[in-house]
Amino acid sequence: MEEAEEISVAEEKVVDIGLKDLAKKLEEFAKARDWEKYHSPRNLLLAMVTSPILLIYVYREHHARILHVGEVGELSEIFQWRGEVDKGLPDWEESDKEHLAEELSDVLLYLIRLSDICGIDLGEAATKKIVKNAVKYPPKAC
Repeated sequence: MEEAEEISVAEEKVVDIGLKDLAKKLEEFAKARDWEKYHSPRNLLLAMVTSPILLIYVYREHHARILHVGEVGELSEIFQWRGEVDKGLPDWEESDKEHLAEELSDVLLYLIRLSDICGIDLGEAATKKIVKNAVKYPPKAC
């Protein structure tokens, strides 16, 4: 019965959810799979930015290309060869937008889990950083 409940919860469309709620869901997800032992700050950070293979070279037409690794790398790879794109991505296929949403979500979820494991209230920290940046970069100075 628990598995059916988990699937139905996963299929619900969540319209508005806070960072603390997401952190709790991620904690429950990790606990249910006995993954907590792997969720150290170092391991979570490395999962976001690297993989066991740091750089992979692919030779194509005598040019070396560095493939991105980790969740942030997968996100950046989506934009790598597109040049500048318009806000709202009006020229993108729906499937490309869905892929982008998945990769953005991966990065966000790792970041939330990392902050939770480190005991950092990410919402509070981000709010403080916005205030700090407003002082550092006042509108009239920019």
